[in-house]
Amino acid sequence: MSAVADWLDPRHCPATPPPVECMAPATRGLHEALDAAARKWGVPYLNPDEPTVQLDLLGSARVVRWQEAKAAAMFSSGSAWSELPPLYARYGTVATGTLLSRIKALEHARAALVCDSGMQATSVAFDVLLTPGAHAVLMRQVYSKTRAYLEWLAGRLGAQVTIVDDGDRVALEAAIGPRTAFVFAETFTNPLVRAQDLDMLRDVVAAARGQSPGVRLIVDSTIATPWAFPTPLLAQGVDVVVGSGTKALGGTDRDLWGYLATNDIPLANSVMDLLAMRGGILDWRRAQAVLDGWPQAETAHARRAATATRVAAFLAAHPKVSEVFHPSLPTHPDAEAIRRLYVRHGSLVSFRVAGADEAQTRHVADVLAMTVVVRYALSFDGLATKVNHHQSVSEYFASPSQLVRNGFDRLIRLAIGLEEADDLIAAVNWALHHADTLAATDVDAWQARRAKSLGVR
Repeated sequence: MSAVADWLDPRHCPATPPPVECMAPATRGLHEALDAAARKWGVPYLNPDEPTVQLDLLGSARVVRWQEAKAAAMFSSGSAWSELPPLYARYGTVATGTLLSRIKALEHARAALVCDSGMQATSVAFDVLLTPGAHAVLMRQVYSKTRAYLEWLAGRLGAQVTIVDDGDRVALEAAIGPRTAFVFAETFTNPLVRAQDLDMLRDVVAAARGQSPGVRLIVDSTIATPWAFPTPLLAQGVDVVVGSGTKALGGTDRDLWGYLATNDIPLANSVMDLLAMRGGILDWRRAQAVLDGWPQAETAHARRAATATRVAAFLAAHPKVSEVFHPSLPTHPDAEAIRRLYVRHGSLVSFRVAGADEAQTRHVADVLAMTVVVRYALSFDGLATKVNHHQSVSEYFASPSQLVRNGFDRLIRLAIGLEEADDLIAAVNWALHHADTLAATDVDAWQARRAKSLGVR
């Protein structure tokens, strides 16, 4: 007979609940393990081995308190509901809550949220702010997917997008109108690493609020990072900061995530509402991995930026290089703004090979990857230095005239990693001097041998 037989008769039942210690071994073992884990962690996860997407809430009272706290946040300007205690992982977890606190401190923000990519942070801000018939201003050199998403969204909503050259104050002033919802800029830009004059952007947007009261300034600081600014962006008049934490704030090429930070609590709550409905909050495993690596991230980025400065200086003096783009160079078009507003120059370097067309530029990037200490890959701010041919990986479907118009033609991008500067310079110098002695078939043969040696199919 079952140990809980007295509780199985639908005609009557004992006054006390059936004791767990009398239940079957599988039932008893599971719940004893859950309770032991909760006592160990101080959080009642529903898995004895690791955190889960759901917690044991013990009853409805906690849910009701959570709902009331959310309502209070939605109708006040004191806090954002992204910081409420965990109820369900689509809204947040213990680890994401801790990461939110780190982001708020780093950006000097009143509110923040973390999500599954930098593009998610950018797109959800666009989704909330761009309403039917509205208008947005976009700097020309923002990430291609950012521009593509905003133009797609505007097309669906009957909204408009105006593209303005980076640094062109007159054009920016002319572009903002009564229906402008936001101005979006990126610093440093990819791949030409233009630096935004934040004083200019702030002043233009502030002046425009006379005719456009709701216009906001959004800045993507993924490449510059929060460490580039002695005065945080939100204290410089920026309304919203978005970023890809996958890059410098993660720094290991391992965990895809993004964030949004702001002092506008109602906006933060609107963004959080949208994420809660459609999904996209960072999961706890990645949040915990980011937290584990957080103490090393800033030091690693400083090292990359210092190495990038040395590599850029070498390239700028190289006879086989026609142009180099890095904020440390005195020839940078935004040198005055950089001197005034930035204290770190980032790890992304772009350059053009003298006399090379697009196909030859691609070939040099492939040859550089043959040194092995520079890997052909996308993204930046990881452990290893990466190289790629910009047109192939980011603008493959762009017309040649559009590439030239945006200044993105014939570019090699170097995303500096944690190697020693001299080793990277040696690899770059070898590729520049010997790329024209190697045929495309030599590159193909090397790639095949390399893949075979690594066991890569």
